[in-house]
Amino acid sequence: MSQNGSCWDRRNQPLPTSDGRLDNFSNPSLVSLSDSRKLCTSPKIDHKPENYDDLQLEFSPFLFSSLEQYLPPDMLDAPRDAKVQYMKAILYRYSPESERTRVQRHKEYKQRIILNYPPLHKEIYTIHAENFFTPSFLKAIRDNTEESFRSVIAEPSTGIYTFEMLQPQFCEMLVSEVDHFERWVHETKCRIMRPNTMNHYGAVLDDLGMETMLDKLMNDYIIPLARVFFAGVGGPTLDSHHGFVVEYGIHRDTELGLHVDDSEVTLNICLGKQFTEGQLFFRGVRCDEHVNTQPLSEEIFDYSHVPGRAVLHNGRHRHGARATTSGQRINLILWCRSSSFREMKKYLKDFSSWCGECRRKKKERERLSIAATKQELLKRES
Repeated sequence: MSQNGSCWDRRNQPLPTSDGRLDNFSNPSLVSLSDSRKLCTSPKIDHKPENYDDLQLEFSPFLFSSLEQYLPPDMLDAPRDAKVQYMKAILYRYSPESERTRVQRHKEYKQRIILNYPPLHKEIYTIHAENFFTPSFLKAIRDNTEESFRSVIAEPSTGIYTFEMLQPQFCEMLVSEVDHFERWVHETKCRIMRPNTMNHYGAVLDDLGMETMLDKLMNDYIIPLARVFFAGVGGPTLDSHHGFVVEYGIHRDTELGLHVDDSEVTLNICLGKQFTEGQLFFRGVRCDEHVNTQPLSEEIFDYSHVPGRAVLHNGRHRHGARATTSGQRINLILWCRSSSFREMKKYLKDFSSWCGECRRKKKERERLSIAATKQELLKRES
């Protein structure tokens, strides 16, 4: 499922809002979204959800299939129509009318593009694994073990994973497809939606008709990695994406300031072309409360792009892009999101498992507590 989105910066909060609340904590396994409709906090993994592709729905059919696993036990075997009504009532509360209107307009915009845009390389709109991915990456995914993943993935800094992923030919074809789309937009004077509020050049690949391909990329190739490396931040429950290409260079965006992504897990792959500089700089993972705090020395890391090589990181890992001083750099970016993790995060207060500042403060509290205890014991002995 694709969702459009905008980049978070120091002025914006990207997370969706909801009027959901805990049901007086009377049953911690359920989150109450109304007086009568509830979702379980954990999915029923062995439940096979229904297919909703044949229905005309305001929301993506994939969202209903994903949400179904979180239904209460007494709803899991209900007729499909009953489940649809149950989930729609929840989604209406979760998504205000203004948001549904925006989504509908964007859907109509996508439909106009898909009906009128003539693709240059139709073969890249469907995943052909052997033609897309490097043999080493493909073997690791097919073996599907942590050991196989770590055999091809480097972790140059905590929480930042890099690996060879895309074949050169696929990178070239995707770049030429985006160039072709840009020319078509110019010639037809079609309005184009850019990837987010911070990038003024590039294209949303879902709008070109690549949504199904990117769904498969996330489900079959990113989620297996996210289960291992981002288990604590929604990695196993990724259920939607925003896929786009960004362009940096002369007469394009040159750099990007420090920010966090509107994602749980971000995949960033350099496609080319020839360029100098333009490194990614990372400054540690932070929760909303601590997003503006200073980085620790061990959190400072710069990464130089290599065409075909991927970077996988927590969406809350603060990062930016240094200026591309010559040539043109084009990157494929996939923001992967987990609706269930976002909902659950609203009721959490301790993010020390992944926020560097929360972890530092927790350790400091523990240190002070131990010091106070020692001081008290010394007083008693004296």
